[in-house]
Amino acid sequence: MTNAEKSAGTAAPVVALEHARKSFGNVEVLHDISLSVAPGEVVAIIGPSGGGKSTLLRCLTLLERLDDGDLSYEDVTVARGGTYGDKSALAQARARFGLVFQNYNLFPHFSVLRNVIDAPVCVQRRDHAEVEAEARALLAKMGLAGNEDKVPCQLSGGQQQRASIARALAMHPQIVYFDEPTSALDPELTAEVLRVIKQLAAENMTLVIVTHEMGFAREVADRVIFMDGGVIVEEGPADQVIDRPREARTRAFLAQREA
Repeated sequence: MTNAEKSAGTAAPVVALEHARKSFGNVEVLHDISLSVAPGEVVAIIGPSGGGKSTLLRCLTLLERLDDGDLSYEDVTVARGGTYGDKSALAQARARFGLVFQNYNLFPHFSVLRNVIDAPVCVQRRDHAEVEAEARALLAKMGLAGNEDKVPCQLSGGQQQRASIARALAMHPQIVYFDEPTSALDPELTAEVLRVIKQLAAENMTLVIVTHEMGFAREVADRVIFMDGGVIVEEGPADQVIDRPREARTRAFLAQREA
């Protein structure tokens, strides 16, 4: 039994989304999506391009607003029926999660260290010395010791992505979202980043990962969600969804990945 399974019956979900809908113009890209993530659970979201995966992540992280549906982070209600709470509620929700983008989104003119410490100091108003000590420890954990004073362009893509993971962790999030974190990397650098995410999963962090790496999803995820056409087609344990999919659309997608 996973840690997530053990806690699911006793703890509220870290995030809960119910009956979510999102359209761009006349195109509905999320159709009645419901999901929740338990503390310590690792969820991988797979599916074809245009299936709604990244839009789902953007709605969960408040980068896009739902047209309808409910969203909450534990006791913080973000939206009910597509109507959003006040600034205080949104700020509380944003403090609960971290987000790692596929293209790093580091501040190019900041040093690596400043990229990590800026938000905890400026947004959370934490003590600078404490944050800096923690940031240096996080960068060392990410294999970036000695790179603190470099700017992002002096790092490889894999190093930049590991710095962005350190930046997300520095905010002490309850859940970390990854939006195809290796899509911009070559295979060697991909392996570097996936090792870091596996380590976080082993430390019982709550993670939601949009990924095209099927082997990685099978190895690290407690649950896999397959999305296509803006709906959740299938979800379940990683080995079941990837190795023994029940739905024809899931089987067709995985067959294309193997071709």
